[in-house]
Parts: sequence; C-alpha cells; structure tokens
Amino acid sequence: MTPAATVRSLRIPSDVGRLAEVREMIRSAATAAGAEPGYIGDLVQAVDEDATNAIVHGHAGRPGWVVVRLAREEDRLIVTIEDDAPVFDPTGVPEPDLSEPPERRRPGGMGVHLARLCVDEISHRPRPGGGNILTLVRKLEPGTKEDR
Repeated sequence: MTPAATVRSLRIPSDVGRLAEVREMIRSAATAAGAEPGYIGDLVQAVDEDATNAIVHGHAGRPGWVVVRLAREEDRLIVTIEDDAPVFDPTGVPEPDLSEPPERRRPGGMGVHLARLCVDEISHRPRPGGGNILTLVRKLEPGTKEDR
C-alpha cells in the first residue's frame, strides 16, 4: 500500500462563516484527485456536517480552529478534520429513529447520520494535547456503499 499524499489542507478559525472555504477546498481537491462529481457532492456534505458540528457544538462560541485535510490513497479519498474542541466521538452517536415523522422529531440531530450516509468509513480519535481527529473515507470506485 502506498502512503497517502496530501492533496490539500486548510485551517480556519472556529467560525461557521468560513465553512464555504472548506466546501470549496474539498470540491477542488477531490476533483484534482480524480473523484467523480457525484462522489464529490457526498464528500462535501459529510465534511460540511462534521466541520459544522466541531464549530457549533464543539467550540460552542469559544475561540478555536479546525483543520481539514484531503489526501488520496490508491482508490480512496481520506479527509481528516482536526480541531481543538473538547473531545467528542460522533461515531458513538446512535442512529436516529427514522420511523418518527420529521414534523414530530426535535430539530437537529441528523448531521451525524447524514455524514455517515455520505462516506464509506468514519473513525475518531482524541487529538494529543486535546481536541479531536475525525477521519472520513470515501472510495472512488463506482457501486453502492454496500458493494464497497
């Protein structure tokens, strides 16, 4: 297996107004890495949801930063989202009850679920010195998520 080559990296302050820069970086870096347009939309959605959660819920109005990196490793795009917010592992968030009609659900709470649907793998580890490192993997090969 060849080591991952970083295609692009972006560091932003903890400010939702800066998320457009993150989305654009992911779009352009994934395109440069050879991703199909449909895959790019899914990846942008997942990164946007997870970076938003780090800023809104992790930093919760306090100063901080988020670093987003995209790399290609063989047939996979690997995105890491690193922050200095309190440790939170979104992989432990239970799936929402989708049998409940949307109008009867409480607002919010769908971001982690949506991100899971958009990528093939999600993993979390605490950042040394505090914070989080969330890794998202999206395979470049065609097929359904179940086929990968």
